[in-house]
Amino acid sequence: MNTPICDFVDRYAASAPVRLHMPGHKGTGPLGCESRDLTELDGADDLYHPSGVIRESERNAASLFGTGETLYSTEGSSQCIRAMLYLAVLAFQEKHPGERPAVLAGRNAHKAFLTAAALLDFDIVWLCPENREYSLCRCAFGREQLGTLLRQTPHAAAVYLTSPDYLGHTAAVAPLAAVARQWGVPLLVDNAHGAYLGFLSPSRHPIAQGADLCCDSAHKTLPVLTGGAYLHLAAEAPAGFFSHAREAMALFGSTSPSYLILQSLDQANRALAGDYPQRLAEAVCQLDGLKRRLGRQGWGFTGDEPLKLTLDTRSFGYTGGELAALLKKRQIYCEYADPDYLVLMPGPGNLPALDALEKALAGIEKRPALPPPELPPFRRPERRMSLRQALFLPSQPVPVQEAVGRTAASLAVSCPPAVCPVAPGEVVSEEAVQVCQYYGIEKLSVLKAF
Repeated sequence: MNTPICDFVDRYAASAPVRLHMPGHKGTGPLGCESRDLTELDGADDLYHPSGVIRESERNAASLFGTGETLYSTEGSSQCIRAMLYLAVLAFQEKHPGERPAVLAGRNAHKAFLTAAALLDFDIVWLCPENREYSLCRCAFGREQLGTLLRQTPHAAAVYLTSPDYLGHTAAVAPLAAVARQWGVPLLVDNAHGAYLGFLSPSRHPIAQGADLCCDSAHKTLPVLTGGAYLHLAAEAPAGFFSHAREAMALFGSTSPSYLILQSLDQANRALAGDYPQRLAEAVCQLDGLKRRLGRQGWGFTGDEPLKLTLDTRSFGYTGGELAALLKKRQIYCEYADPDYLVLMPGPGNLPALDALEKALAGIEKRPALPPPELPPFRRPERRMSLRQALFLPSQPVPVQEAVGRTAASLAVSCPPAVCPVAPGEVVSEEAVQVCQYYGIEKLSVLKAF
């Protein structure tokens, strides 16, 4: 597969150009990559109005992912999340002018979803977790809850799903998409952690399972620089999504996109069209073998995502933070740790790391299992005002135990995508405080006047 963006930059850099344009480093500097860092000069195309090398590269990506259209982002999935929601709200307003839209969303949404709700001013109807094992990072729900809430929400503009979650659980996208389709509502999926799912056999990508719109953080699991992401439109998505997708991305994106990231996305197409699926299959096989061997040693796991290793550390007698510290002493760095779990993200590019990890875990003494956390079940919080109102009113931080009864003004859990114990505009309850304390949240921002 060709790499039109990279080929253009190669030709430009080799021509010994007189750089009387941005960026200010003029092609030289200590990082070594400055000669390849460009702006939208003649021939380099325009990310938000592409007609040349960027458009050609995006079409290559669309063919690889099997989408109706794929757009590049150099600002991660956050830009794509806001663009997806803009498209859904715009489509709703075209059909129901003057009505206030609502988005049905899993409670473990990324903070970009919540800031989008404030910017676009839509209501949120939360799909609450039904999973038995408690974790802020997980929010499993079924088609029954979705169908019930859609029946109760005639002004629904979209259903919004986060899958995979941070712990590696993937949702059953196909049946949820079928329910949304019955009600004529588009399904939007934050697939930030699952860009590689489309290259499994068979594909487990949300677009292949019926999502209308989907965002992937390419940099999280594919050989792409940090910030590289995709906005995918299904071939069957509403026509309005295609006609307004570019303006949606431009609305939330910088006018100075990184050409280093664009080249990385372009180069990834060649890798994905090459031996990446085979290397991915090998990585999944090796990781499955490691899980079996660790299981025989007493380690527990959670999640079903094939390229993520999430250890249930309490079953081995440790908190996630304790285990992360032990691994760090051996120069092994995890992706995420909390009181219950530790998340590791190997990939096809660093399979030798699995040997080092296995040796490190083998040297850790098994201790008596820690008791499960005694936390209250999640209940729908009382909403005092809209999220938008709360984010734009004066607020102040207070110790979490002093926040009971006050109105939350910021996100108790901002990132990774996680279940918010309390979201802006909601009343802080005793239960929410208990959960915050368990996860080490010491202060909450609350409104001054409420």
